[in-house]
Amino acid sequence: MNEPASLHPAALPAIEAALRTALGEHLRIVSADPVAGGSIHTALRLEDAGGARFFAKLAPAAQAPMFVAEADGLAAIAASASLRTPQVIARGANEAHAFLVLEWLELQPLTRAADGARFAEALVALHRDVGAHFGWPRDNFIGRTPQANAEGDNWARFFVEQRLRPQFERARAHGFDIELQCQADRLLDRVPALFLDYRPPESLLHGDLWHGNAAMLADGTPVVFDPAVHRGDRESDLAMSELFGGFPAAFYAAYRRAWPLHEDYEQRKPLYSLYHLLNHLNLFGRAYLRESLRLATRLNEELGRRRE
Repeated sequence: MNEPASLHPAALPAIEAALRTALGEHLRIVSADPVAGGSIHTALRLEDAGGARFFAKLAPAAQAPMFVAEADGLAAIAASASLRTPQVIARGANEAHAFLVLEWLELQPLTRAADGARFAEALVALHRDVGAHFGWPRDNFIGRTPQANAEGDNWARFFVEQRLRPQFERARAHGFDIELQCQADRLLDRVPALFLDYRPPESLLHGDLWHGNAAMLADGTPVVFDPAVHRGDRESDLAMSELFGGFPAAFYAAYRRAWPLHEDYEQRKPLYSLYHLLNHLNLFGRAYLRESLRLATRLNEELGRRRE
């Protein structure tokens, strides 16, 4: 068996035992190879003696709640019958490691215009799954960062108190830039002004929709994974999709045809981008400070002009 040296010796037997419980006692893992997709967790391609493949994530045992939340998010998206998600096969932990085993899917990058349009139609279907409240019945994670989801009826308040404020507080605890904190103190009080004439529906969101969490199957089926699911403003999914390289232009055109965006979307987009940049600042360090400060400053300047 090709066992990565970094794995705890007991991890693969525990994964194999969980797979046997899920799929039958005949199952035996014969290979475990590292694959891309493990910036936060160790990612493995497992293969059993019959040639079946699985995608497994491995993390320290203390991170088991992340896998519980991920499985919950995947199930919620699958239940919406909009976008394809990998099926959860097994989940568990031993004294050293937590793991999540998913269906292995042969994924293709989302690059062609036709794929972009098809993905947009599926995303619109996800966003049209509208609930009664913003938030989610459980807290989850954005990357490794805890993400609070206490349900409520005011989106602007939700986004300030459960998205931006915790990220600014983490940045302060990490010692980042006094100017960023000055911008935060002004911005958090001003955010509701962006929603005076806009009342978003409580859409089901992927929550971390960058191109690295989206793909296609060979038959043209759109797929998403690594969600940070909650109900909120669909604009926040669109803003995230533009932040780190974006999707094909056909994706944005098809989305707008199917469900046009509010005329003030471009004014709110920096707000939603700021949340993810702050999260990257807190996870990965100072490389994201300049852009975080730039967006916070821009938002304050624009909102300040509204008060004049």
